Amino acid sequence: MATIDSTHQSHIADDRQQYLAEFKFIDLFAGIGGIRLAFEQAGGRCVFSSEWDKFAQQTYYANFGEKPHGDIREIDARVIPDHEILVGGFPCQPFSIAGVSKHNALGREHGFSHPTQGTLFFEIVRILSEKRPQAFLLENVKNLKSHDGGRTFETIINTLREDLGYDVHHTVIDARGVVPQHRERTYIVGFREPTPFEFPSVGLNGNRPKLASILDSEPDPKFTLSLKLWEYLQGYAAKHKAKGNGFGFGLVDPSDPDVTTRTLSARDLPPIALPLIISDSRPVEAWA
Repeated sequence: MATIDSTHQSHIADDRQQYLAEFKFIDLFAGIGGIRLAFEQAGGRCVFSSEWDKFAQQTYYANFGEKPHGDIREIDARVIPDHEILVGGFPCQPFSIAGVSKHNALGREHGFSHPTQGTLFFEIVRILSEKRPQAFLLENVKNLKSHDGGRTFETIINTLREDLGYDVHHTVIDARGVVPQHRERTYIVGFREPTPFEFPSVGLNGNRPKLASILDSEPDPKFTLSLKLWEYLQGYAAKHKAKGNGFGFGLVDPSDPDVTTRTLSARDLPPIALPLIISDSRPVEAWA
């Protein structure tokens, strides 16, 4: 179980921080609490959280000392505490490139017509409509903008702007400026009142942590590839490269201070891409 190592800021240095310390936010589709961590460091106080995955709930509890509420679809918006900001990384899978490919291959629907996760965006709409917070921050995969020829994203933005009346801004940011991996995500920010807003520039500035500093120095042997599997992967990649396909693997050296990995994905299902990390001359599979 991975926990977030951070000291929550509680000291107030000036009037601006005093104001920030008073804002309340809710954390939807909370995962293990990454977005919450950022908002607490900005001085906010989380008054409600929701996450239905039991293992994520366990890690969230280890990080913050509270267990998130479960399935947001079963929670009456009227009982959610009042708050100034709603934050949520609503489920990515139905909109992601990997998710679309996987659901197509399995003959399943995806996007807004997905029977389970695809409509969870509308749970956000339900809560925004009932609670009317001053602002929101939503996060999703980069492919959200292009899914279904752009119609999915158009529906989301029109719902937030036209139906709910929020002043909406959006962009794609690659987290490689702050962490040593490519992780492009769509961010949608909305304000109840018209508000001048610009997304921050997130570029490489030499201050991000090095890959070696965030890896386990003694990984469990189960994460180490056998030589047989390593040989298979090399042959698999070579075969598909000859056919012009993109299947294969990526190799990075954590001792390289400038290295950036591919996106590291949780392994609840077989991956589409397989990031590998060199350790003692043997590749080690990286699990995020």
